[in-house]
Amino acid sequence: MEKEPDYKEMYFKMVRASEDAINILIEAQRECEELYISMEKTEIKQERHPEESL
Repeated sequence: MEKEPDYKEMYFKMVRASEDAINILIEAQRECEELYISMEKTEIKQERHPEESL
């Protein structure tokens, strides 16, 4: 007789992996935001909208 699949364990494995993946993406986003914030303002180009010059 074959053993029944452990659906509960498979579900929890997928949930844990999904949470890990989300946390990796969140950390990468935070690191990129910090890099952007730490740039010197002279390196950030501010362009005006064409209607603002009227």
